[in-house]
Amino acid sequence: MPESSFAPDPCAPDGALPRLTLVLGGARSGKSRFAEATIERAGAGLYLATSTAGDDEMAARIKLHRERRGPRWTTIEEPLDLARIVITESRADRPILVDCLTLWLSNVMLAERDAEAEIERLLAALARAGGPLVLVANEVGLGIVPENALARAFRDHAGRLNQRVAALADRVVFLAAGLPMTLKDTRPAEAAR
Repeated sequence: MPESSFAPDPCAPDGALPRLTLVLGGARSGKSRFAEATIERAGAGLYLATSTAGDDEMAARIKLHRERRGPRWTTIEEPLDLARIVITESRADRPILVDCLTLWLSNVMLAERDAEAEIERLLAALARAGGPLVLVANEVGLGIVPENALARAFRDHAGRLNQRVAALADRVVFLAAGLPMTLKDTRPAEAAR
């Protein structure tokens, strides 16, 4: 789907982004392209990529994402320390796109870090950010209950993370089949148009 086909435009009429936007959806829902288009409408941005190439299939996915972004994005690849990057790199004139929180959480858990402590660090950084942020996350709670304890713990942490980020967010958009649905928009009505 071409980026220009996404509607409605999530920016204010002057192109300004909300302080914090959360873009949720399932696998292959179009959430990354939507988030990229959201920032591109407002101008240039910083792409904070959390994925790691653990196998050939993931390496191919990362390559496709890089090619789609092209040279118009500055990219930082950081699989674990999102809080630090958000604090050091956020500024009013350059929004940050984090793609994605779900992969970041997976990296945190696989590194055997304390997921709740890392989530707290990230939430504190989001609250202190010096510029607009657009965060992408998978909605993992719509499927079956995982059969093993690690997968259930991941699902539970991801669900709580999404809820807490959504509570902080000015705007939350859910994508299904490439179609965006606004779940929350706390901006004044004239800015939300």
